[in-house]
Amino acid sequence: MTAAIHLYRNLTRAAAPFLGGVLKHRARAGKEDYGRINERLARNLPRRMPGGTLVWLHGASVGESQLLLELGQRLLDIRPDLLLLFTSQTQTSARLIGPALPDRAIHLMAPLDTPGIARRFIRHWQPDLCIFGEGEFWPNLILEAERAGARRALVNGRMTDSSATGWQKLSGAFQRLVGRFDVVLAADTDTARRLESLLGRPVPSTGNMKSALPPPSASEVETRRLREGFLGDRRCILAASTHAGEEALFLDALKGADDTALIIAPRHPDRGDDVEALLRARGLPFARRSRGEVPTPRTRVLLADTMGEMGLWYRLADSVFLGGGHTPGVGGHNPLEPVRLGRPVVTGPDVFNFATMMDSLEKQGLIRRLKTPKAIGKALMTMAAPTEDALSALAQEADAPMTLTLEALLPLLPEPGLLQ
Repeated sequence: MTAAIHLYRNLTRAAAPFLGGVLKHRARAGKEDYGRINERLARNLPRRMPGGTLVWLHGASVGESQLLLELGQRLLDIRPDLLLLFTSQTQTSARLIGPALPDRAIHLMAPLDTPGIARRFIRHWQPDLCIFGEGEFWPNLILEAERAGARRALVNGRMTDSSATGWQKLSGAFQRLVGRFDVVLAADTDTARRLESLLGRPVPSTGNMKSALPPPSASEVETRRLREGFLGDRRCILAASTHAGEEALFLDALKGADDTALIIAPRHPDRGDDVEALLRARGLPFARRSRGEVPTPRTRVLLADTMGEMGLWYRLADSVFLGGGHTPGVGGHNPLEPVRLGRPVVTGPDVFNFATMMDSLEKQGLIRRLKTPKAIGKALMTMAAPTEDALSALAQEADAPMTLTLEALLPLLPEPGLLQ
């Protein structure tokens, strides 16, 4: 064990007695769910179903949870004997993943990474395979899983230059933790290169698994109702997954386009009050979805501060401004959902989390990365929808990362019927 890992374990062990109070404080602030604090402490957990091979899939937030949910479902399609345990860090991801769980699967809030909590969690669930999504490296959980004999895999791995530089200073710790994984797969060639430098071994780039996620669904009845009752004959432009400051940028970009209906769907719906304050300050007639307010043809903006309805907003939109590209540190969001639904997409220049994907889509004319409100507004009003040929080619490429990932993971699972 390296000195860095030893120090981390000692620090997290020392912090353990105070974590219950910290979680309760966060719950009072709305950042944790009171009813799920025991899950974070790995106490009073649901009983593990006897027998069966258990696969634990962990992702930090919404995007990782969605791709792991799809991966888990495909694993079940091939191996219906499996038991699946999903964990995630955020309440938003929990609200999304819960209703979508397949049979033989449960979701828990992720345990905090102290030696004691990690040990309780791993001993209780006894996972056969641990799958970590994108960049979730939790030392205590990884070490306890290794000690329990569980196989470990990193899928859709993503790492920025700054993260790689940080890990280079702790390269021994990184090799001790991730270097012993049975499978390490990168989402793009840049991440593969960074991981290879850290691990000293080849790392396959399977492509971004998010390309394989189906576009979100929507009720045809609700889509038609809003088209008739809200849009009428107006063009509709959506600001999707926006962060603080991006709603103002979006409104600046479309200043003067008064005959256009706007939808703003913030990345975090609990920012609805902030967005409402902005709309009131600008004197824009709006309806707020979370309050059940019904928009009319006289409503300029629909504030879509709800969960699980992005498929509806994409289908109503003629073009999409995708958030996350103008907010430092976010790195953009997945553009494939609106593109695969035939919507032209404009986003910002700071999209390092999806750099390879964005480069490819921009070369195909399916998205544009723009900085100024004037350029953004012009593109949103004039970009043509993707052609059928472009969408067909995109669909053929989309499933490859998921297929390659499944091919790498299946050999890690015990054969059905073998004693665990």
